[in-house]
Amino acid sequence: MPFSRSYLIIGLFLLAMAIFSYCGQLSKKSDKDFYWRNHSDSAHYVGMNTCKQCHSQVHSTFIHTGMGESWDIATKERSKGKFGNHSIVYDKFKNFYYKPFWKDSSLFILEFRLNGTDTIYKRIEKIDFIVGSGQHTNSHIWNSNGYLFQAPLTFYTQSGIWDLPPGFEDGENSRWSRTISAECMNCHNMFPDFNLTADNKFSSVKSGIECERCHGPGSLHAAEKLIGIIVDTSKEADRSIVNPRRLSIELQTELCQRCHLQGISVLNEGKSFFDFKPGMFLNEIENVFMPRYSGGQETFIMASHADRMKQSKCFIASNTMSCLTCHNPHISVKVTAQEAFNNACKNCHNKTKKSCAEDLTKRIKQSDNCYYCHMAVSNTIDIPHVTVHDHKIQIPVNNSEIESIKKFVGIECMTTKNPSDLLMAQGYLAMYESYTSKSFLLDSAHYYLNREIAKNSLTYKKTIVQYYFLRNDFNAEIMWAKKMTVKETIDAWTNYRIGEAYFRENQLATAEEYFHKAVLQKPEELQFLNKLGVAKLSNGKLEEAKKIFEKIILLNPKNSSALSNLSYCYMLKGDWIYALKLSDAALALDPDYIEALMNKAAILISTNKKTEAKKILIRVLEIEPDNLKAKMALAGI
Repeated sequence: MPFSRSYLIIGLFLLAMAIFSYCGQLSKKSDKDFYWRNHSDSAHYVGMNTCKQCHSQVHSTFIHTGMGESWDIATKERSKGKFGNHSIVYDKFKNFYYKPFWKDSSLFILEFRLNGTDTIYKRIEKIDFIVGSGQHTNSHIWNSNGYLFQAPLTFYTQSGIWDLPPGFEDGENSRWSRTISAECMNCHNMFPDFNLTADNKFSSVKSGIECERCHGPGSLHAAEKLIGIIVDTSKEADRSIVNPRRLSIELQTELCQRCHLQGISVLNEGKSFFDFKPGMFLNEIENVFMPRYSGGQETFIMASHADRMKQSKCFIASNTMSCLTCHNPHISVKVTAQEAFNNACKNCHNKTKKSCAEDLTKRIKQSDNCYYCHMAVSNTIDIPHVTVHDHKIQIPVNNSEIESIKKFVGIECMTTKNPSDLLMAQGYLAMYESYTSKSFLLDSAHYYLNREIAKNSLTYKKTIVQYYFLRNDFNAEIMWAKKMTVKETIDAWTNYRIGEAYFRENQLATAEEYFHKAVLQKPEELQFLNKLGVAKLSNGKLEEAKKIFEKIILLNPKNSSALSNLSYCYMLKGDWIYALKLSDAALALDPDYIEALMNKAAILISTNKKTEAKKILIRVLEIEPDNLKAKMALAGI
């Protein structure tokens, strides 16, 4: 039966109401931002190979940009590193040497330790991926059965040297254990195939950033083109896919600063880093904070381009300036002519009748290059051996006038005006947990937590549990954990933190319950499994604990903690030979691992090899001079 006219009118009315409702939700956007159909849940990603079937010319240049080369398989062609004896790096704090080398077509990194000229320890790991286009750096990723970790060696292209990666310096070398999480992947890779059972486990990964990162899911667009639906984009937007140039200036900047505003990220409740789509405001998914300092205003974080640009008078005074004003994201800056950038300056400044006031002779010496002077090359505060153009466009600063003392004064939310007290607290906790463990950050978080009014919300409870966990105030953490109701959904990491609090307070049965909950949510998260095994061992469940440690080793054979814990299980069973084999396997991965050293010493004492045990205990005290157990064991020999 055909629709009657009245039903048609009602249908059109409901459709109009739905459209206006949707428009109201996105009221901050301009008309031309409204309704990109590939924001629909039915749209999905099709991959760059589909895009290049129609856009081969764009694809051919894009794959050579920093985005296109942001992640790839480790090959000689892809690597920018220089190899030879000069490539050896020494970490004086941890007493390890590192050397990269090729064997056939595979890249390896050797970690070793010397006693005089004798090699007393070595570990070799194959490098699977190279991160970074090589314009500034090449960092290196190794894969252990799907678990991805950053290797402790980076090549700094501009300086032509190898050194420890950013964040590994000054005694902070985490060696082979820095996990590659979704947040890392978000700005260095397209959408990898996550293994959701663990935070750093992947089924497969792509090679770099792809088209849909900036254009959104392409399935609707591709399907329509295949059946001949063509839109004359000279007259209207093709709403099947986002064209960033049709976004408002604000949303163009939002899109670029997803990765070019490197700061402290706090996800919204229930969101993931891959939920953001072009044409959205970043704070629909997450909020980003930047550290602020007094003094040293001309130093900045490397990937803070958007933040620095927004501080420019050019940006503030203009209603038309965005990243796309100067950059064509489809073409590498390495092959973009200087004049292309200078013309972007002149297009505006010629209209305002304002010409450069610098002496023409000095300008000619610099090829009359606008950005050479007004976007000066500078070091970065977070990555050594790297310089970038400062995107704060300004009259050249007299360095002698810059206050030299740089003092941290707080964090600023870059994505939400007037952020809530709870959001500010989350920002400080994220900075403490991910960047620098300074106690004043926890003090600031506590200040905002006290100010927050909605203390009964689940988000507040989880945040304050995280705060007390980082404070090591486990009694207070347990008190807040008890305020969570059965109906409230607690995430895996909160369950893990609560379990740790109960464990530290020797409430071992309850600790095991919470670790079990965390494992149910992320069954292959090695840290969760390991703590569950330790809790079961502490509760006298030797066989159950042993099976968990064996599972970890099956998942990741290079997990030194699980090897050491399994060694302890076999010590309890009296199997000294296999226990010693396991402790040696752990020490082959980490020669300074205290628990494995203590296990080995106990095995040697139990098998009447006290001279060897004494050497091990002395080694423990060299690493930890205040280790009471080692002192007591040494005194008992």
